[in-house]
Amino acid sequence: MEDGPGAKRPRGRSAAVIVTAALVVTLVSAVLGAIAVGWFDGGPRSAPGQSAVPLAPATRLPSATAGTSDTGTPPGPAATPAPPPTTEFRFQPLWPFRSVTEAAAWQRSYRGSGGQPWHLDAEETALNFTRGFLGFTEIDRVVSRSARGEDAYIGVGYQAEGRPSVAAVIHLVKIGRGSDAPWEVVGTADTSLTVERPRYAARVTSPITVGGRITGVDESIRVQVRQPSSEEPIGTYCCRPGGGEKQSWSVQVSFRAAVDPALTVVASTGGHLKEIEQFAITGVRRG
Repeated sequence: MEDGPGAKRPRGRSAAVIVTAALVVTLVSAVLGAIAVGWFDGGPRSAPGQSAVPLAPATRLPSATAGTSDTGTPPGPAATPAPPPTTEFRFQPLWPFRSVTEAAAWQRSYRGSGGQPWHLDAEETALNFTRGFLGFTEIDRVVSRSARGEDAYIGVGYQAEGRPSVAAVIHLVKIGRGSDAPWEVVGTADTSLTVERPRYAARVTSPITVGGRITGVDESIRVQVRQPSSEEPIGTYCCRPGGGEKQSWSVQVSFRAAVDPALTVVASTGGHLKEIEQFAITGVRRG
């Protein structure tokens, strides 16, 4: 039997409709709330099974100290690099200064006290190198000289049979700037005794092969390795017979306790009139 106009529907159906609508509103609110929380809590979140959009990797500054791992802590300030030398030096410094910096320090001291003026005299420097540093005390005089600008070639030697004899021609160069720049020994201009190996300014480690050419009769070649901070040689070889006309010679020399940046390799021969009658040097760098 159908309901007539004005008849009331059962209360149970209306209640069900109301409950359903309330559930829908609650569900929609929950979804909207979840979305809102996702946006305000660090951005959109990926749903299960989906990949989030990758972020570009952060750019990291290189560590201030090589080999130190990056732990996220900002590195401390890098050490200030040492200032460059006041001038370039085109040769290997051997003696008396080990670097341009040492020469500049002497200049400052000299301007204040006037000490050690022999640094300004190429002849005195050559003799002090021969007699003091190399220990060849029988070589006691300058027998030749040639200087032009910042270069000087000083022949040092001895008196033999009433005439001067040249033992070596030492090459010196002004090191540093200014009219009071000191002289520095950088090598020798070789003639009858030469040192051709190791090459000039080469980096070396012990042992080293030393060789060259010699002209003479019944020669006996000695080789020493020296450094400015040591009074005695740090390496010695004795002796290699030699002679003839520009004959090649070669020996192997071991050395130890090398601490200076540059080493002086010196070959010498003698025994006829003086213990040391000829010598030649070359400069190398400690490896």
